Amino acid sequence: MKVFLLRVGLLWLLLGSGLGAVTAAAGEPLRILVLGDSLVAGYGLAPEEAFPPQLESALKDLGHNVRVINAGVSGDTSAGGLARLDWALADQPHLVILELGANDALRALPPEETRQNLDAIIRRLKAAKIAVLLTGMRAPRNLGRAYYSKFDGLYPELAARHRVAFYPFFLQDVATVPAYNQADGLHPNAAGVRVIVQRLLPTLRPLLPEP
Repeated sequence: MKVFLLRVGLLWLLLGSGLGAVTAAAGEPLRILVLGDSLVAGYGLAPEEAFPPQLESALKDLGHNVRVINAGVSGDTSAGGLARLDWALADQPHLVILELGANDALRALPPEETRQNLDAIIRRLKAAKIAVLLTGMRAPRNLGRAYYSKFDGLYPELAARHRVAFYPFFLQDVATVPAYNQADGLHPNAAGVRVIVQRLLPTLRPLLPEP
């Protein structure tokens, strides 16, 4: 796994050289839309504890003029995200953080279907001139190596193909850590969300204008 993350990190460095900062009109907050599932929606949390408001607060503390929009739907799959994409883009975001696929894996859906759905989402975002930060997910290991290898690998493959910013694992340092998860062991608690935000910031901030 360490070798995998190292390779992903090198991939990000290669991709990052071709990615410029997203810009908004003078005085206008940069709109960041987080398209995802319950990990974004804030399942089991108070509204202000969910990932989008915590991310917005952290970015504002660093001096960024941003508005982070919660487009998370609990239980959503990659197909569901694709189906509601036009509706989700009504707020005209400058950048989309794409966090989908966890429910595909929990339902053991074919990884190729997940790849096709995420590919279609990224293509539509790029066609609309919207910047993309793709976040990776990992399949449960009890599904077997053949499944989780294909599933885990589809995210860096898509990032490389489309040359978009990539964060390898949305739940990095949070998954399987009891102190950072709710009783179900699947959804992060407020402290876990704070960890996710802090881990994600170094990948996100280079995409934003200087504060």
